[in-house]
This record gives sequence, structure tokens and C-alpha cells, in this order.
Amino acid sequence: MRCTVLGAGVSGLTCAVRLLESGHEVEVISDKFSPETVSDVAAALWYPFLTAPAERADEWGRVTYLELERLATEAPESGVTIRDGREYLREVTDLPSWKDDISHFRVLDVSEIPAGYAFGWEFRSPIIEMPKYMPWLRQRIESGGGTFRQLFVNDLAEVEGDVIVNCVGLGARELCNDNDVKPARGQIMFIDQDPGVGHYDQQPETLTYTIPRSDVTVLGGTAQIDDWDLEIRDEDNEKILEKVEAIWPEVDPTRIIGGTVGLRPSRTEVRLEEEVIEGIRVIHNYGHGGAGVTLSWGCADEVVSLVDQSL
Repeated sequence: MRCTVLGAGVSGLTCAVRLLESGHEVEVISDKFSPETVSDVAAALWYPFLTAPAERADEWGRVTYLELERLATEAPESGVTIRDGREYLREVTDLPSWKDDISHFRVLDVSEIPAGYAFGWEFRSPIIEMPKYMPWLRQRIESGGGTFRQLFVNDLAEVEGDVIVNCVGLGARELCNDNDVKPARGQIMFIDQDPGVGHYDQQPETLTYTIPRSDVTVLGGTAQIDDWDLEIRDEDNEKILEKVEAIWPEVDPTRIIGGTVGLRPSRTEVRLEEEVIEGIRVIHNYGHGGAGVTLSWGCADEVVSLVDQSL
């Protein structure tokens, strides 16, 4: 079956890989390709973050965790590594639903929790270095016979193919008239210092993270809804550093070496469903917010399942 994937971010490329593996003919169409997509500047850590619907997202995340864990062992050139991290919370809460689906999880001792926090846990998670991962995904598509075409699409009904897989992210505001899709602005900094383990406060109002990569550590963050500004703001850098120091006191600001901004495609809930538009079968897969990588392989598997059902 001829499948046309719209969008070359992590969701689109992952869907293309799985569709090719299932024997379909695949073309990826996008107005932007790596390194110019928002996925290229993602932090990126496997962690279910502000994702809905919860039950479907839990399964998508579980599937993705297993695949990323496999890649870390079998395809280190992909840029996927496994690191321990610690999540800090300001009050005692229920443990996450995914705790039994990952390779290591434990509740932190009170002596391991920073001042100002009351609870937390340690977990083992894939960290994805997107400057390596995105070209690696593209190489997999090309080696599987997939093709790429640079084109801005403004009407789904004009796209050729037996099935269209719509992974345009923020572009769905105009392409699908979906005003539920809004940017969640994320500003990050890079520092030449390794925290040993990752440190995280994933609550939206206090979002903070230190994500250790092989080359740098990513410091964040922000989740500013409906903010389209792509310029680095000094006041945000100052706030990020203030929050990071609270959970990683050893951070050395003199070792900061850069930063960037990306606009996550947030939505009330992920849209993964089938629609027929003027006789053309469209499978939508967008609105992942800050969990695009976290849900990517699970969502791609469901997309393939929907495509195969249509045969």
C-alpha cells in the first residue's frame, strides 16, 4: 500500500520506519527536515509528560520504552543511552502507573530529596540525543526504500497515496483547522558538566530538568502555552538556572555553553485516529506535546495497525 507520511519530526519518521517494516511503500513529505524540525531540539528523555488519554498513553509509552531500551543495546549509533534519574515532588503522591514497566524504579529515601521537596523516586530511562537520533531514523527509512520530498501541504485532499499519515504537529492548526493544538514553548540551556544522574521536577508550574547526554547536559525548562517566541530570553535562562540550582546545587553556571528554543505541539490529548476526507483515508497522529519521543514507537505501531486494517 502507498503510504504518504506528512511531517518529518520524530513522530513522522518513526511511523515511516514501522510502515516500511510492515511492507508498505512510504514517502515522507514535509516543508522542513532535520536539523530544522522541533524534534531536533527536543531535550529528550523518555518520561510520560502531560499526556492524554492516560490509558492509551501508558501503553504507547510502555511500547516505546522497550524499543528505546533495545536500541540503546543493539544500535548505540542511534544516540540512545540509558541513565538513572530522580523525580522530586513537593508532596507525597501516588506512584506512577508505569513504574512496573521499566527496568528500575525505587522510592527515594528522605535523605536523597532536596530541600523544598517532600517525595520522589529514582527510575531508569532512555535518553535520546536528537542530533544523532533524527539522522539515524532518516537513514533507516532510506535503507528501507522510503523516499523524501520537500513540500508544504495546505490541503489533505490534494495529497497522493492510498493512506495519508498526518504527523504535522503544530501544522495541524491550519491543515486540520484544529485550534486545540497550541505551542508549548520550551527553552533549554546546554552545560559542559555531568550531574551523574538526571534530576527532574516534571510538574508544569515548576518544570525543571537536568538531562545528561554524552556530550553535554541539557538544563530546562519552560512549558509556556500559546507562546510562539523562538528567541532565547535572558529572563527564562535566569529562571531555569534558579530552578536547576534547587535540585542540583553543584551546577556551575560558568560552564554553560549555549541554548535553544522549541515549540512543542501540545493538545488536550493526542489525536490518533482515522478519518476519511473526500474519499481519502487519513490517519492523524499529532498533539504529543512534550512526549513526542516518549510515545513515538507505541503510536507508530498503532498507526500501522490502522493502516493494515484498511487492506
